[in-house]
Amino acid sequence: MASEGSIGLAQSAALKLSEMGERTKHLGTAIQDPERQRRIILVIVCVALLLDNMLYMVIVPIIPDYLAGLEHEAEHALALLHTNNSNSTTQKVGKENFDLEIGVLFASKAILQLLVNPLTGTFIDRVGYDIPLLIGLTIMFLSTCTFAFAENYGTLFAARSLQGLGSAFADTSGLAMIADKYTEEGERSRALGIALAFISFGSLVAPPFGGVLYEFAGKRVPFLVLACVCFADGVLCLTVLKPFSNNTRANIPVGTPIYKLMMDPYIMVVAGALTTCNIPLAFLEPTIANWMEETMNSTQWEIGLTWLPAFFPHVLGVYLTVKLASQYPHLQWFYGALGMVIIGASSCTVPACKTFGQLIWPLCGICFGIALVDTALLPTLAFLVDVRHVSVYGSVYAIADISYCVAYALGPIVAGQIVHNLGFVQLNLGMGLVNVLYAPALLLLRNVSFMKPSHSERNMLLEEGATGLYDTIKMEERQNKRKGLSSAGNCVPVDTFGAHPRGYSEEETSEPEYI
Repeated sequence: MASEGSIGLAQSAALKLSEMGERTKHLGTAIQDPERQRRIILVIVCVALLLDNMLYMVIVPIIPDYLAGLEHEAEHALALLHTNNSNSTTQKVGKENFDLEIGVLFASKAILQLLVNPLTGTFIDRVGYDIPLLIGLTIMFLSTCTFAFAENYGTLFAARSLQGLGSAFADTSGLAMIADKYTEEGERSRALGIALAFISFGSLVAPPFGGVLYEFAGKRVPFLVLACVCFADGVLCLTVLKPFSNNTRANIPVGTPIYKLMMDPYIMVVAGALTTCNIPLAFLEPTIANWMEETMNSTQWEIGLTWLPAFFPHVLGVYLTVKLASQYPHLQWFYGALGMVIIGASSCTVPACKTFGQLIWPLCGICFGIALVDTALLPTLAFLVDVRHVSVYGSVYAIADISYCVAYALGPIVAGQIVHNLGFVQLNLGMGLVNVLYAPALLLLRNVSFMKPSHSERNMLLEEGATGLYDTIKMEERQNKRKGLSSAGNCVPVDTFGAHPRGYSEEETSEPEYI
């Protein structure tokens, strides 16, 4: 009887192992499906962007209080050794030094990211998107763990700078991967819109998330939670993308160097708009809390929830822009210009607010306008690369990341000095005026959507022969689209800046270069 029971148990275990093997095989087959793989990649990238922006903003309610505690402990220890002969002047200097330390700490991430992005963009173009994404997630995981266990200002500064290095890899490669996988303009706008929604959610929900956990569970818990999510996303990236076993890089053309992209006037117009539209958000985040305390006598919960309601109009702006772009794709420049005007008007009305309820509306207007600009112009960058350069997107999204970093590197350091020297009202009026004055520059992009896509190296590769299921599908789509366009004529609008009508300069019409 015992032997029969053991045999039955063994058979049951073998049956379960067989079923598990079939499920694993089925899961592996499902992952290989191009459409499902694109969705999984979108999830991986969105989680990476969510983590980066949560880690960027989660320190807002944590670090000032934590550093103040460290400084208080140091002063108490110093008072035990020396007599307390400090006066108001030394206290004021100490306060100014403390504010400077916080400003430098907050800006260090964007500064390092700004410096590294030109190198990471070129690296991504050379090796592909999956390995840099994994590198970025690994560095972000190390940065988050360092934040959790840091006990002094130097370690916090190192952790913040390390996050900037990880962001330069993860953010740029993630956005470039979305642009590469979603080649149709409508799908690309929708996918990038989803990514922007995750960026917004991470930025706006992180301060209350960090503040609550810091208050009730301590400094380490918020960072350990983010580290666990980052680790899980890295494992998913390693499992699905298989970055070290992917040999398709040999079939990808050499991308246009980043310095050539920076000389493209259309790309520079877009980069300038991305920087300008994010200046109000970057400059208000470090200054609005003190202004609210001085003018409104706001409570801590009001200061902590200042930006949270703005998440909803941001998502609404992303949704509306994606819907409008699918129906009227030639008006992308107009959506961006309209967003900059809304940002400018909202920024100018911030100083007029007298209560927390009144303040919510212009802040929602700023985030709604930023959603219009980002959602309209990020897909435009990929389209410009398609029609004027080589369809490799690492360097162009490195330029986009640089545009954001310029605003967020200056914000924590410069904004406080402007408020101190000129005033909070003048800061907001200046930011609003800059946005409104820059909006007409987007008129230069009005003919971009009518440009004929160039016969890029990527298309040549697809025509030479498909190397996999995904390439086969894309080749068939291009052939069908070409048949449909053949009867539509060859009328191409004139390029405002005198570029070749098919997107080529004369030197780019030579034989393609491959790795």
